[in-house]
Amino acid sequence: MDLILDPPRGVAPILLGMTLDEALAAVPRAWGEPRALRRPSRNSAKASWTLDHVGVHALVEGGTRVTAIELWWPGESRTSRTRVLLDGDEVFTTPARELFARAGDRGWRVDTSQPEYPVIPGMSLGFTRQTSQEVERDTDGLPRCVTSVLVGAEDYYDHRYE
Repeated sequence: MDLILDPPRGVAPILLGMTLDEALAAVPRAWGEPRALRRPSRNSAKASWTLDHVGVHALVEGGTRVTAIELWWPGESRTSRTRVLLDGDEVFTTPARELFARAGDRGWRVDTSQPEYPVIPGMSLGFTRQTSQEVERDTDGLPRCVTSVLVGAEDYYDHRYE
């Protein structure tokens, strides 16, 4: 299965702006039974699925609508037939430096000022490059590939630039 990142719209079939119930209804049964956590006191909620070891989380932060979708790599020594694609690049198996260079070639600005948490602000994509697991690392000590990716609304990362 391929999960296509479509910033700043979402990761089909989950779209930013859906209610959590709409997101739960949109996901096919083949994704398995979701885990839903609603925190009314915090005005937040999360629905989670695991697709062949790839974690998928629809996040509701500070309201009633999905504000972000986060995907997590399968983990150390695990493989997955589920691919997470960004403009044809497989996010969890393409080396991060190559992934970000290709993003730059597309005209996207890549901010690596926080090396463990790089972002592509115009596309509202955020990445994680950290893990305590034993994985191949770059010369800077960071994991060779990203360990998570988040698709947010257009202004999701604006707080980093205020």
